Amino acid sequence: MSTKAYLLLADGLLLEGKAIGKRGTSGGEICFNTGMTGYQEIYTDPSYFGQIIVNTTAHIGNYGTVADEQESASPKISGIVVNEFSDEFSRKTAKESLQTYLEKNGVVGITDLDTRMLVRYIRSKGAMNALISSELTPEQMKAEIQKVPSMDGLELSSIVSTKTPYFVGNSHAPIRIAALDLGIKTNILRNLASRNCYVQVFPAKTSFAEMEKWEPHGYFISNGPGDPSVMDYAIKTVKEILAADKPTFGICLGHQLLALAAGLTTYKMHHGHRGLNHPVKNLITGLGEMTSQNHGFAVSEKEIEKNIHVEVTHLHLNDNTIMGIRLKNKKAFSVQYHPEASPGPHDSRYLFDQFVEMVKEGSLVGTH
Repeated sequence: MSTKAYLLLADGLLLEGKAIGKRGTSGGEICFNTGMTGYQEIYTDPSYFGQIIVNTTAHIGNYGTVADEQESASPKISGIVVNEFSDEFSRKTAKESLQTYLEKNGVVGITDLDTRMLVRYIRSKGAMNALISSELTPEQMKAEIQKVPSMDGLELSSIVSTKTPYFVGNSHAPIRIAALDLGIKTNILRNLASRNCYVQVFPAKTSFAEMEKWEPHGYFISNGPGDPSVMDYAIKTVKEILAADKPTFGICLGHQLLALAAGLTTYKMHHGHRGLNHPVKNLITGLGEMTSQNHGFAVSEKEIEKNIHVEVTHLHLNDNTIMGIRLKNKKAFSVQYHPEASPGPHDSRYLFDQFVEMVKEGSLVGTH
């Protein structure tokens, strides 16, 4: 028997649908992802922590869930909003339905909504807080939504980060990479390990001095949730890595932190970029890339021209936002999108190769 559920947006829009996943109440910033596949990868991406995801694909749940398609140990989202939800699944390798998976992991959701209308609404009004509930009345929800914190000014990486360091890859690999876990995705680690790197993943608030004890050849600054401008601890760490002139590669939040450490600023976008089909131009090669993206903050263009040490390497072809930078005076570069995306386009996997080459050129690999 289906249970009635409501979705309430912070500006007062109230929609009625059916409850899916765990029965209950959950709030967060509502945003949408345009990916046609990969709902499990989306839900387990730590960068979505504190957010309610609207899937623009009409059918969700139809291929079930598989253990090795996780980007972290469990879903990190606050809730899901879908058009048509399927409790049955066709894929033979899937072990359980999405409904069972969501219940098991405590994820609240709502279905039978006009998600096309909702996405157009968010595009027009901008990202805002929302509440899903299958237990509260609309009046009760109005009071509850006031308790949901704004994503602007929110530090979340230290919540989703690993609590203790761990290793990925072959311990005999010649290249050692220290990865600062701000909400790192599993496939990033796979991409590094597959390029003959031995990676030690460190908690978000680990100091540069502590990571240096392992004598890594290079540093990776990961993706993650929240507002980069309030992450003083991470900005300090990245500045120290740069001061020591260590080879450095950042993705998404890591890109924003590299920019902040280099003297640029970031801002909260109107509704962000989230999906598998974002066109980016590589300004170095002149080539286009179809990219996977997930970010609600971006690097500001305002200080670029005045900063002689920063070069823009990639631009978003839809809105000309900065998608990549490199530091002219350091061995450091970053991108605002996900070259490791799985599923998703693989146009940008070369960035991992560039990082490994930079490490080889800038470090005495194999001497320790």
